[in-house]
Amino acid sequence: MKNNNMSPLVFGAWRLADTPAEANADAVARKIMIALEHGITTFDHADIYGNYECEKLFGDAVAKQGLSRSKMQLITKCGIKLVSDNRPEHSLKTYETTRAHIMKSVETSLKNLRTDVIDLLLIHRPDPLMNPSEVNETFNDLLKQGKVKTFGVSNFTPSQVRMLQSKLTLPLVSNQIEFSLLNNSAMHNGQLDQCIEMNMVPMAWSPLAGGGMLTRTDEKSARVRECLTSLAKKYKVSHPETVAYAWLLRHPSNVVPVLGTGKEERLKAAVAALNLRLEHDDWFHLLKAAVGHDVP
Repeated sequence: MKNNNMSPLVFGAWRLADTPAEANADAVARKIMIALEHGITTFDHADIYGNYECEKLFGDAVAKQGLSRSKMQLITKCGIKLVSDNRPEHSLKTYETTRAHIMKSVETSLKNLRTDVIDLLLIHRPDPLMNPSEVNETFNDLLKQGKVKTFGVSNFTPSQVRMLQSKLTLPLVSNQIEFSLLNNSAMHNGQLDQCIEMNMVPMAWSPLAGGGMLTRTDEKSARVRECLTSLAKKYKVSHPETVAYAWLLRHPSNVVPVLGTGKEERLKAAVAALNLRLEHDDWFHLLKAAVGHDVP
């Protein structure tokens, strides 16, 4: 990813069409421009986002505003098939990673995003029927055709990554995983260890646990929120979520958070974390708040 100049924070596009008022090219263009103004140049998509509509919304916004594609890096994902009015041929939610499906998904994403190339293509979920040799052939053809620059996975376990990589002639450059203070299992199940081992970039989706650590009333969330608020005062930052992002960024695997907001104030809070390095003990204070006890 670093060779493609990906930004250290990524704009997650899955909520572009959440409300009718925002599901238009002008509203989406404003979000894109705000992200770019704050140095967030990488945008994370998937074919299924917004009931298969977010990629087209994004592409239409870029075209309408004449935004420079050269200043952006585009990620997209494929492999999940949802039951949708926009995909009437789907009768059941399934996963598919056949050559035909990956190729068709890429062609559709290129068209919808109004681009000639995808910077990073991810297999969205592990497919129990995936043929890794077929995926290898497909990835190599997409690279040769100039349609995709790099490849990775999303939500794969370490064994699934090893299995797929064993049949690939191209490196998997990223695993997009769930990782936050409230869901820190990636530190213990081998996902982050493997990213370090294989020089893969771990992209963290739901880095604020879907906003839960800022809003939930359960004991665990309350403990984490209290610690975040205290450390925000110590480090003189305006938003506790800045500290939550800084906690992720402190991990030696070089985590890249995927942001779930298009609001400028919250984007700025995330960007502020890039200049905040938590002290060693403060990082562990937050871990203690998350798990409810000292490390063993």
